[in-house]
Amino acid sequence: MIARTLLIAITLLAASAAAVVAQTREDVIAAPVLRASVTVTSDLVRIGDIVDNAGSAAQIAIYRAPDLGTTGSLPVAQVLNVLRSHQVIGVDTRELKEISVTRLARTLEGKDIEAQIARALERKNGLGDAANLSLTFDRDPGDIRLDAANTGGMQAAIVRFDPRNGRFDITFEISNENGTAPAKLRFTGAAIETVEAAVLARGVERNEVLKASDVVVERRPKAEVGSDAATRDRAVGMQARRQMRAGQAVRVADLAKPDLVQRDQSVTLIYETPGLYLTVRGKALEGGTEGDVVNVMNLQSKRTISGTVTGRGQVSITVPAPRPAPVNDTTSSLGTTGQAAPLAIANASSSVAPKAE
Repeated sequence: MIARTLLIAITLLAASAAAVVAQTREDVIAAPVLRASVTVTSDLVRIGDIVDNAGSAAQIAIYRAPDLGTTGSLPVAQVLNVLRSHQVIGVDTRELKEISVTRLARTLEGKDIEAQIARALERKNGLGDAANLSLTFDRDPGDIRLDAANTGGMQAAIVRFDPRNGRFDITFEISNENGTAPAKLRFTGAAIETVEAAVLARGVERNEVLKASDVVVERRPKAEVGSDAATRDRAVGMQARRQMRAGQAVRVADLAKPDLVQRDQSVTLIYETPGLYLTVRGKALEGGTEGDVVNVMNLQSKRTISGTVTGRGQVSITVPAPRPAPVNDTTSSLGTTGQAAPLAIANASSSVAPKAE
């Protein structure tokens, strides 16, 4: 009986000793330890952010976080004083002198913000494609930093545009992965629709033909050039209908096909009809481009005639094809001999060469 009691006592003593050892080991493992550098996503730094194994004190806020996307430092001596005030003691400092704290952020680049605004305004109250919109802001947004938790896309919640003055007022919402209220961003400014237009690099005179070096390409307000802005390819090689200044956007209405015939110019008159091709020298009495009907003088006959401009210095004269001579269908009277008189019939296949004017 005594032996059994002694055995039970020894067992209880061993169990107690084991519990003490386990508790000691747990205390060693759970000792609070400072971190050399930390990152936070909110505007507050909590004890659990800078101390491992902070226990129930982990959620206590002790500092304000640095600005979004920036890094700050905390002196370790100061941190220990703050920790003691919250009953966090015995902290292993690992001989650190300061702790680096970085606040994470999501950055929205200015060019992306502008693209989102243009898409929100696309086709709004008469505006055109987003790619053709030029925006000016009342306040340059630049790059914007948000809390890292705002991971949603920019959703246009309010879009206002006044076509009378081109003013816009847009509010975007960006959802938060924590389920809290979305971040809101508001932008105001003006929007105008632009078009790609050919612009004169120098002043040109009326009837001057535009060369490749005379024209550059720029985006101009649609209201300035209208709906008939000329492209560079459309402008080069064309003739100016009027005098234009350098820097002026060219419209289709400002251009014409270049004159292939100039007034008082020596030209070649071409007479052409089936079976005949004849050229003579002439003088243009007026200018014209391809397809224009102009008056010219035949220098041989001194007669003024009309022809169609068909090439540079060339005017074609249309010569009507000769009509077949009519067949004489009058029958001759019978003679006393009873024989029929012969009929005179013109040869329908014969033709007479036209005479040049």
